[in-house]
Amino acid sequence: MDALDRELVRLIKVRAGYMEAAARIKPDRGAVRDETRKQDVLNKVGVAADAAGLSRSIVEPVWETLVERSIAYEFDVWDQTRD
Repeated sequence: MDALDRELVRLIKVRAGYMEAAARIKPDRGAVRDETRKQDVLNKVGVAADAAGLSRSIVEPVWETLVERSIAYEFDVWDQTRD
């Protein structure tokens, strides 16, 4: 379990790198929160969970939190790169 947790942290770090890149290229702060994109991500994760035989009751709240924290992080990076 510990090794799996470390791998998940590594993957979240990769995801954070994409959020950093997105923050740098978005032209204005209003572009950071994209509800259509968020819903698309959550839908795709739900489909992937179904295909893997994993309960959406595990996946959906985890990804909702992950996406919201990722958006908050992207706002932070956006602000830091515009100071």
